[in-house]
Amino acid sequence: MGVLSFVRSIYNLDTLDTRFTNPSSTPYKTVIEARNDVTASKERAAEWKSRGKPSRWNTPEFYLYYFLLAFIIPYMFWAGYDASRLVEDASDAQYRTFRNNIPYMAALLVFHPLVRRLYNAIVYPIKSVGHSARPTPEEADQRLNQRASFDFGFALIYLVALHGISAFKILLILHLNYQLATTLPRKYIPAATWVFNIGTLFANEIFKGFRFGDIAELIFGSPDVPSLLHEGPVAWGRWLDSYGGLMGRWEILFNITVLRLISFNLDYYWSLDRRSYSPVEKKQIDPSALSERDRVSIPAQARDFSFRNYVAYAIYAPLYLTGPIITFNDYISQLRYKPASVETSRTVRYGIRFVLTLLAMEVILHYIYVQAISKANPVWSEYTASQLSLLSYFNLHLIWLKLLLPWRFFRLWSLVDGIDPPENMIRCVSDNWSTLAFWRSWHRSFYRWSLRYIYVPLGGSSFRTPRDAARSILTYVLVFTFVALWHDIQMRLLIWGWLIVFFMLPEMAAGFLFPKRAWENRPTAYRMLCCVGAVGNIFMMMAANLVGFAVGLDGLTSIIAGILKDFSGEFFLNALLLLIIQYPGLPICGRIHIPHRCFCGVLYRRAGHV
Repeated sequence: MGVLSFVRSIYNLDTLDTRFTNPSSTPYKTVIEARNDVTASKERAAEWKSRGKPSRWNTPEFYLYYFLLAFIIPYMFWAGYDASRLVEDASDAQYRTFRNNIPYMAALLVFHPLVRRLYNAIVYPIKSVGHSARPTPEEADQRLNQRASFDFGFALIYLVALHGISAFKILLILHLNYQLATTLPRKYIPAATWVFNIGTLFANEIFKGFRFGDIAELIFGSPDVPSLLHEGPVAWGRWLDSYGGLMGRWEILFNITVLRLISFNLDYYWSLDRRSYSPVEKKQIDPSALSERDRVSIPAQARDFSFRNYVAYAIYAPLYLTGPIITFNDYISQLRYKPASVETSRTVRYGIRFVLTLLAMEVILHYIYVQAISKANPVWSEYTASQLSLLSYFNLHLIWLKLLLPWRFFRLWSLVDGIDPPENMIRCVSDNWSTLAFWRSWHRSFYRWSLRYIYVPLGGSSFRTPRDAARSILTYVLVFTFVALWHDIQMRLLIWGWLIVFFMLPEMAAGFLFPKRAWENRPTAYRMLCCVGAVGNIFMMMAANLVGFAVGLDGLTSIIAGILKDFSGEFFLNALLLLIIQYPGLPICGRIHIPHRCFCGVLYRRAGHV
């Protein structure tokens, strides 16, 4: 493989996540077996080519785009840099924490798999009872016990190192949640699970992680009335709080664990319906070559729902802090049988891709101080319309990058360790012309989790009748209300969640008012119509995310007022609208024309949206 071919392979969809190139219902082992079949490979390539219309790269329309972008993109970066020159601090608190800890996390990424290998070889070696390539059920059970016992032991050490004395608070929450699932009558499990876990989110926010000193003050009285009864317990509680580990505020990142607690309980609840038969035996499928869909939907065996496996899953070290999220069923299946998608060559390319993304983030932060400006309570009227627009644009890109990097790092750690979770970010923030598609590709593992545990149980969506439409909108409101509360219990995030639902409605309405079949004879007109709709979607998504994660509602109002304060701002906004409408990425990714050679088109098509 030449250098150029290797660089291209780094940016293959298969490198990012095999779920983009392989249907979730097809075992990846069959893909590996078909790699050496040259005839089948050529047939698949011809099939992909036949699905798309001819590319527009060499058309006059696209030559115009190339000419415009040669000036527009450098100007965008210059505007952001020019607005940043008077700002001294270019850092973001969340990203700064991640960046400062990269050396330690990299060491842990190497240390953790090496310790597992030593454990497997010395403490828990597997005795082979067969000679075939396919593991026997006994070997699969041994592998599960080997990995789960290590994950359980490492989880306890990891918790104490991260959170110190607060590790016992986390284990208590896990224990209470486990008891709800395994001791309550079956019909009460879902309601009790949701009440307990949502209540945990609120309790963590209200009581700030249940500090022992604060609990002692609550029990023994206010420090304004000093007494021996008060001073002793409170002082002892403060002393315990001082042993908070590397991350004393454990409650900040516990939200991701709450999702795993809900997953365990509901997977256990649904497994009770299938105790009388084995879905694997009924379907007559190879348990060592399950598709991802089967790994998620087929329940674990009854004995797998043990407290050890539960803790090992909930505190699985590579995914504990930020995810991505996998279900309990999927985790147990991957412990029992190593997923075929975990391959060394792909993991190496994925690691290189992470390093390149980290480099891009560092370069942008070195020259454009967007997040520092937004957090410094600036006077937005002092900036020009172009600076305000492009600062908002780059702000969202930096939010996207600062979320992308931790997710990819911890997924890389998980791949090195032999577990394949979903990729969380599958599209660049600039390549989201559809509000609905945006939520399929931003924090994808959470999106899939929400589908499985909230959206589908609530009945999904249907817009066939006004009554169905009203019920579907209510479903979306409930889903995004939980999503907002899960992120943080703040009014601006609730507004963000409700804005997202509100901004979905125009796209849904447009789908009915301008059906694709009515424009089959006018594909170019329909493509441009989609682009106009995409402009509205992009502005609405920018507005919602600026409210939720950047400047808040007041800041957004000030930015819009600053852009429209004079004629130059209105002129800039109109020019921007025309440029976005004609921007080649939008026609490429429109519903009519998706060339087979376009990276965005391939990504969109292979993600299953076309």
